[in-house]
Amino acid sequence: MRLGRILVGLMPREPEALGLVALMELQAARFQARTGAAGEAIPLLEQDRSRWDFVLIGRGLQGLERAEALGRPLGPYALQAGIAACHARARAPEQTEWERIVAFYDGLAAITGSPVVRLNRAVAVGMAFGPAAGLELLDDLTGEPALGGYHLLPAARGELLERLGRTEEAAAEFARAAAMSGSAPERELLQARAEGRR
Repeated sequence: MRLGRILVGLMPREPEALGLVALMELQAARFQARTGAAGEAIPLLEQDRSRWDFVLIGRGLQGLERAEALGRPLGPYALQAGIAACHARARAPEQTEWERIVAFYDGLAAITGSPVVRLNRAVAVGMAFGPAAGLELLDDLTGEPALGGYHLLPAARGELLERLGRTEEAAAEFARAAAMSGSAPERELLQARAEGRR
């Protein structure tokens, strides 16, 4: 973040420099809430938001506002900062502006063409417009070679299937995601969901 702030000092009218620092600040603001006392992973929507760093959030939001005020098209960093800002502004999960997040992902997908961005967009669509809409988009990604070993695809499918009441299918997807994950805390969380312990 220090290097990013130096970059902004050198290029104060570059939206991507401002967006990069804003993104780092907004993501770092949630760091303390991402794990529990025993080191377990805590998903974003379950985090204790009182543990977020609101000084960093304020800085990140201010930097993003400066980037947007320049009136130039936003690049990948600023668009990702916009997504992070939607989460940061929500004092409770149900206050998250999911439709706005979908719009940011639309812009990001147009620039990057990334399958991971398309996956994240599908999750946001599921939150904004219902799990069936998101699942349809995820199903379109199941044959994507770049996502073949990516554990977050079955994890996302599990989440949406569970919301649709298709619990057995959801459990199978969570178990598949757990087997693919390289992170022990994340693997434990996914396995717990597969076994109905969460």
